[in-house]
Amino acid sequence: MTESKHHYDERSIETVYRVIYERRDMRHFLPAPVDPATLRRLLDAAHAAPSVGLSQPWRIVRITRTELRGRIYDLVQQERERTAEALDERGAEFLRLKVEGVKECGELLVVGVRDGGAKEIFGRRTLPETDVASTACAIQNLWLAARAEGLGLGWVSLFDPRALAELLGFPGDVRPIAVLCLGHVEQFYPAPMLALERWRQPRPLSELMCENHWPAQTPDGANGEAPMPREPV
Repeated sequence: MTESKHHYDERSIETVYRVIYERRDMRHFLPAPVDPATLRRLLDAAHAAPSVGLSQPWRIVRITRTELRGRIYDLVQQERERTAEALDERGAEFLRLKVEGVKECGELLVVGVRDGGAKEIFGRRTLPETDVASTACAIQNLWLAARAEGLGLGWVSLFDPRALAELLGFPGDVRPIAVLCLGHVEQFYPAPMLALERWRQPRPLSELMCENHWPAQTPDGANGEAPMPREPV
């Protein structure tokens, strides 16, 4: 196999993969502030994300008012209750999960996505949802950089987007998609929290990847096993 001449040194490569695999969706935080210089580096990393058509649709609001943080917490709790009702028999189990760290985290960020509308058509004329995909890339950049800095981050999506947009005065073409809890943690979870809490187990890549076309269905209606790419011989 031909090795690219542009690859990083082995230690750097190991670090990149390490931060990817050790990233966690954190819910437990220590009430300690985040160093301002570190926060700026993380935001710069988020802003360096790729975006379709170089549209940069992300909009980030830093929440510094305690009263406003409390109102966002209330919105999250309202949606938490609604989600529990919608989950029927798993509702009580869901309510036992810690799903946010809004009040404890050192920094609270709300990320919105700007609708490109009819002006931003490069790469999104038939796929307008790439606005959200691009913004998710910015969040992932921030997430990975935070882990490298030893900080935890949790993406909270339990809220009514319209209510949160109204609370923060978002314009009509911007909608919130994430409340990000960022800060110091006692420790990082050894595995995804939902797996540790036995809510759901991650699926292997072999079930989610196929080659050339969608796999044929088995007699019971389920997708057949998706073949993984083979090593060249």
